[in-house]
Amino acid sequence: MISYTEFLASKSRVIMQRGFELKTHYDFIWDWQHELVEWACRMGTAALFEDCGLGKTRQQLAWAEAVYQHTGRSVLILAPLAVAEQTRREGIACGLNVKVCRTQFDCHVGLNITNYEMLEHFTPDKFAGIVLDESSILKGYGSSTRQLLNDFAESIPYRLCCTATPAPNDLIEIINHAEFL
Repeated sequence: MISYTEFLASKSRVIMQRGFELKTHYDFIWDWQHELVEWACRMGTAALFEDCGLGKTRQQLAWAEAVYQHTGRSVLILAPLAVAEQTRREGIACGLNVKVCRTQFDCHVGLNITNYEMLEHFTPDKFAGIVLDESSILKGYGSSTRQLLNDFAESIPYRLCCTATPAPNDLIEIINHAEFL
């Protein structure tokens, strides 16, 4: 019989440092946003829980571009239906080429975006980074979407979750984000 301490130790996961130092200053985000992007890059996996209107889209684009520049490998942004084209236009305004994709075959080397419903048409080993736009999709503990996202991202080293601040005291939502990251 093992002790309770040994039982807890058997359940723990060791997370290796994944981050990198951001070497570029992105002029299309404010200085305070740049500090958050730098932090998220250093962490390698991070969540931006920010209220509406604080520029999460531009921050996620800066982070995705930084991961692409650091690794030379593509990044996949997952977003709700109808948000992909809006994010692509925001990317153009920032001087970034964001490709809207429906399948893996549509992707290019760089930043790619699709909606959550199309995830089954992509292969995780093709991406160095993944962004969950409106990551509150992880909220439901028993949801098949949450498990699908966790399984898909398991081998992707760089992960970013972006959503408005989780519901106060919603430990399940925060725990689900931690598990994804």
